[in-house]
Amino acid sequence: MDYIVKEVADKKGWKDFLSIPEGIYKDDSNWVAPESSEVRRTLDSKANPYFTNASLHLFVCYCDEKPVSRAILVVNKLHWERWGKKSAFFGFFESINDPEAVKLLFRKIEDVSQSLGAEYLEGPFNPNHYSELGILIDNFSEEPLFFEPYNPPYYSHLLEEAGFSELKRIDTRINKNISVALLENLKRPVPELARKDIRIRKFNIWKLHRDLELMREINNDAFEDNWYFLPLAKKEYSFIAKYLFFLTYPSHILFAEYKGKAVAVTEFALNINRLLKPYHGKIRPWDFLVLLWKRRKIKELIIFTSAIKKSARHTWVAKVMMYSMIDVIKKYPIVATSWVSDDNKSVIHTTDLFGMKPHKYFVIYSKTLSIQP
Repeated sequence: MDYIVKEVADKKGWKDFLSIPEGIYKDDSNWVAPESSEVRRTLDSKANPYFTNASLHLFVCYCDEKPVSRAILVVNKLHWERWGKKSAFFGFFESINDPEAVKLLFRKIEDVSQSLGAEYLEGPFNPNHYSELGILIDNFSEEPLFFEPYNPPYYSHLLEEAGFSELKRIDTRINKNISVALLENLKRPVPELARKDIRIRKFNIWKLHRDLELMREINNDAFEDNWYFLPLAKKEYSFIAKYLFFLTYPSHILFAEYKGKAVAVTEFALNINRLLKPYHGKIRPWDFLVLLWKRRKIKELIIFTSAIKKSARHTWVAKVMMYSMIDVIKKYPIVATSWVSDDNKSVIHTTDLFGMKPHKYFVIYSKTLSIQP
């Protein structure tokens, strides 16, 4: 067999890059195809503000002229400055079960990474830390919820054969009968005295830009010390918030204000994957009207993010916010989380109170790049 790895540089390369998943998942009833125009938008280095400070390369491996494996390479030197580690990141990895194709694909990516000064190659990040992360390593029998990566079982083996080892493990959590936890674990209301100076409000759609900026500021402050986190600039946050109110309702974004200042925010998302699946990654603009109407039937809710500014962490804000979350959660029988790290004790404590158990595990891989002579 004849293998060759090419960097995407024209329309044909883009077409080949986008076509690979369809061949891999065509017989997999659980797969939810990503919306192809959104993949293009995310990986448009001129349109996506994240790439103002990062370089992007897309690669496809061909076997006998057929595209069989792909990945992107991202190098962000702001990450090197913040975390003191010269890591390049790969993402959007997809491949048939062909170890040789994957080895050759990553050999090319490693060469380019080293030419840019990187000492490690890590991923998947799709394409960065606040995107889908990791390779699914268990529970392949269920459809992915929104923001959960999905892949065939053999992906972890392909990466290990290509020389990668486990860097970090994360999980998502779920409770498929949330009403029981609400009754058993959250009986005690917050004392009225504790609510003094604390106000919970919903996202104000009429002050869209103000509340988006508050979300960005709170998240940047709350997650500053989280693993590999980089603060989001205004343009980045606006870019990723484009479909915010397709993913959720304004009433599903809660702010906690302490003495008139927003210090915490919780954002819930709907599991829109059930709606997207029949479209096979090709949603036309007018389809959104139908999808917006169908959202009311969604039964799975996702705690997408919950952030409290460091200055408010040792106050009653967290508890008042948690009890306010119940008003949203009780409308849905199934509640899940986006990814959770084992070192985030406060989030784990909250998920325990809501009776949420680990559901799926994901692994982020790393490889030390060889030193060039």
